[in-house]
Order: sequence, then structure tokens, then C-alpha cells
Amino acid sequence: MQVFEEGLPLTGERTVPGVARENYWFRRHEAVYNWIAQPGLAGTLVEAGSGEGYGAELLRSAGAQVVAVDYDQPAVTHLRNRYPGVAGMRANLVELPIADDSMDYLVSLQVIEHLWDLPAFFREAHRVLRPGGQLIVSTPNRLTFSPGLGRGQKPTNPFHVEEFDAGQIAPLIRAAGFLDAHTFGLFAGPQLAACEAERGSIVQRQVDAILAEDWPDELLADVIGITAAHFEIRVIGDESAVADSSLDLIGVARKADW
Repeated sequence: MQVFEEGLPLTGERTVPGVARENYWFRRHEAVYNWIAQPGLAGTLVEAGSGEGYGAELLRSAGAQVVAVDYDQPAVTHLRNRYPGVAGMRANLVELPIADDSMDYLVSLQVIEHLWDLPAFFREAHRVLRPGGQLIVSTPNRLTFSPGLGRGQKPTNPFHVEEFDAGQIAPLIRAAGFLDAHTFGLFAGPQLAACEAERGSIVQRQVDAILAEDWPDELLADVIGITAAHFEIRVIGDESAVADSSLDLIGVARKADW
């Protein structure tokens, strides 16, 4: 198995910085972290499913006091070594070792598709957030990540339990007691969209390259050249053609103030 720094295995699903062929996915995820890490971000924040830890560090650098939680012990050990400013913990995401009503934010990006008991996770998120605290989650849009896959069908990705469309996100969040649930979409920006219009979907080109075990130079150059700025985030309705074409879905909601 290929190994990242400090012995952290490259699983094919965990996104890490600095791997050329995975740069598209890293930058796609980084774009959402950047969107969250706006000037003035402050307070206590727990990242549930922190993985390698680059996102937790980015949020900490923006001003938040960050606790990073992951179930994978090698990932937690790596995070503690590489990002000493972040408090790393190993825990089940439906049993967070965090006090009630104590966090200003709970962030969980590209995680909910991996969870066996998603309602329990959202209830746990509601428990640890203070009144008025904010929940932010992201997940691949099933309609563009796995075209043809219906609601509730087992994904072909062996790491995913279930994949979702825009119409599912806000209702799942509201069912746990959250208010003001809104869905945003991450889209290719104009430059990336123009490249894909000329050369084809970069995701499909990567899939074809992996299956053929042959990465054309042009594809590798395109992947390496992508930055977080090549993506944009817009609020979308739960059910619309715009929602259906987003790459990733982002759910944002608030815990009641009382």
C-alpha cells in the first residue's frame, strides 16, 4: 500500500495534500474549507471525521479553536504530529467525547456518506453545539458522482454507505432539530468548466486513466494545475436542475437559541 508522510496509508478515499494525481479532489475539498474559513471565524469548532487534518489546520489558522475527531487511530496520530495546534481525538462520531452545548461550530466534510447511522450523528451534532451554534456538512452529489444510482441504492464506491441528492440534505438535518437548514452546491468555476467543455469531464478522464493504468500527460497537467479557486459555491434550492448539476452538496443549519 502506498504511504503518505509519517506512515499514514493512502487508502484511495482519504484525501491528502501533496499527491499530484489526487490534486483535483484535494482542491475540491479545500474550496469548501476556504469558504468556511472566512475572516472573523472564531470560537470553538469540532471537525467530525478530520482525516489527514489539513482542513482542521486551515480552520484553526483562520481563528477557530479546533478539536479534530476521527475514528482511525493512524489518522489521529498523524494529525497530532503534523498539526500540533489542533487537538486530535479518536472517537466514534455518534459518541463524541465533547460536553453538551459547548461548541460554536461542528464541521464534517465528505463524511456523512460513510456513516451507518446518520440520524444518530446529526443528533450528536445537535447535542454538542451550543444554542445558536452552526452545523456545516458536505457530501458528494449522488447525481453527478454516481450517475444512474437511485436513492437508497448501495453505491459502487466501497467506502460509501449511501449517497445523497440535494433534496435529501436539509430534511435529514431538520429531523435532528436544527433550524434554518439550507443547501449549497459546489460547482466548477468558469475556467474549469471551459476546460471540461473542451476536453471532457475531468472526473471521468481520471476514472478512465485509473482503469487503463495510464495517465496521459495532458490529464496530469490539468489535474496538477487545479486550485481551490477553480471552484465556486452557490446557494441552491433542494430540487432544481441547478442543484442536480452540483459536484458536492453543502448543508448549513443552526441550533435553536433557546
